[in-house]
Amino acid sequence: SSHQPLFRLWEKFLIVLVLYSAWICPFEFAFRRYLPSTIFLVDNIINSFFAIDIVLTFFVAFVDHKSYLLVDEPKRIAVRYLSTWFIFDACSTFPFQTISFFFNGHSKSLGFKLLSVLRLWRLHHVNSLFARLEKDIRFNYFWTRCTKLFSVTLFAVHCSGCFNYMIADRYPDPERTWIGAVIPNFMEHNLWVRYVTAIYWSITTLTTTGYGDLHAENTREMVFGICYMLFNLGLTSYLIGNMTNLVVHGTSHTKNFRDTIQAASEFASRNKLPKHMEEQMLSHICLRFKTEGLKQQETLDGLPKAIRSSIAEYLFFPIVQKVYLFQGFSFNLIFQLVTEMQAEYYPPKEDVILQNEAPAYLYIIVSGAVVSNFSLLPNLQVHGRLTAGEIFGEIGVLCNMSQPFTIRTTELTQILRLNRTTLFNIIRQSRQDATIVMSNLFQVFN
Repeated sequence: SSHQPLFRLWEKFLIVLVLYSAWICPFEFAFRRYLPSTIFLVDNIINSFFAIDIVLTFFVAFVDHKSYLLVDEPKRIAVRYLSTWFIFDACSTFPFQTISFFFNGHSKSLGFKLLSVLRLWRLHHVNSLFARLEKDIRFNYFWTRCTKLFSVTLFAVHCSGCFNYMIADRYPDPERTWIGAVIPNFMEHNLWVRYVTAIYWSITTLTTTGYGDLHAENTREMVFGICYMLFNLGLTSYLIGNMTNLVVHGTSHTKNFRDTIQAASEFASRNKLPKHMEEQMLSHICLRFKTEGLKQQETLDGLPKAIRSSIAEYLFFPIVQKVYLFQGFSFNLIFQLVTEMQAEYYPPKEDVILQNEAPAYLYIIVSGAVVSNFSLLPNLQVHGRLTAGEIFGEIGVLCNMSQPFTIRTTELTQILRLNRTTLFNIIRQSRQDATIVMSNLFQVFN
């Protein structure tokens, strides 16, 4: 399997070799005649590793994209590989420089050097790596994309600089070249100086800086410069488009929040709502924006029921188990109640229940605090405070009467909400459980 640790380690090793190949291939294409023969030996060693990878690929299972099943049958693996990427992998591994040496007595023939450029096909390993990293939750997507774009830019600069130097190096009159006009007898200079000069020309052209100190001196260089600048148009569009998409994606959430705030303010102004109602609307929208990552219910709804139940049990079972109303309940019954509850966050000074409201839910406080107000007379009110682990709304639900209290949060509060119908359906399965609930309720209020 391609997911086995040893194979993953092998892939990482190949990535290092691919990065080396991506740098050395254009470099050899331009400066091969000035490089030591040891480079030739290193290339053949690296080719042997990729030849081993070709053999291993015939034994690596793959996922069928139609059925999404893992295929480990050797015959099907071989047929798939031979009909897709085998030819390209073989050509990128074939030792053309060795063949050139046998034919010409050296490995510097332009034709065989062009064939050696096929080694750049190995870059598909890097592309697959970035595709995997973009889906890996352990890595930041933004920085992964930026690293990929930066790598593409560096590779384009490196290749164009090497190709442009190769044109100057093979031109009959070295003085009438882009580098010879600035550095006479440039072939006698240090290899590093010539490479840096080529990269300098490439990066100034790519960024459209164009200082003018290095420019085309003959028709060949002009043609290459035209092609390179046309390529730059596409590359620049690709880079700007991707960066714009990343930046817009990061700011669109805030823009939507601002638009929602403005719409709510206009709604309150247009309908002449009281100031406290407008503040409640805006505070709720602000809380929803600030606690975007705390929206447990939205996250849980996208999971299978078994996983949701396990998470709900881990998070809320200890709290629900201690609520007075459910004392004496069996483990299974409390577990059923927990899995049906929904968790919500409420901002400070927000009404959760209004007095005389129809009883639809009962609530359990997970964190935070609320105050209860009970109006006996227009000028007489009774106040109370409830904290984490306490329940409210149960009187209206169990006694089938309007809610006697107004419940308002005093701070950021997480509350579990249980539907009245769901509660009755669960406890209706056992008459004993229904008796326990009502007994617990009467004991508290007697």
